[in-house]
Amino acid sequence: MLKLGCAALAMIPVVALAAKNDAMRSAMKYKDTPEGDKSCSTCVQFVPGKSPADAGGCKIFPGDTEVSPKGYCVAWAKKP
Repeated sequence: MLKLGCAALAMIPVVALAAKNDAMRSAMKYKDTPEGDKSCSTCVQFVPGKSPADAGGCKIFPGDTEVSPKGYCVAWAKKP
């Protein structure tokens, strides 16, 4: 029982690192695929992950760390 409790506590930081803002994603019609040449990686709102292929964040989706660089939503705005 004690080992199970320790394992559960050890997983809390891992779960806390991966977060999605489902309500905001739905409102902004987010999807994990690009819309033509529009993708999160080319959007001014996108906050890149550790590498170009990693999930990142978005200034529009507070606390969301699972935004795909290949994703798209209606808030897309081209990087200058």
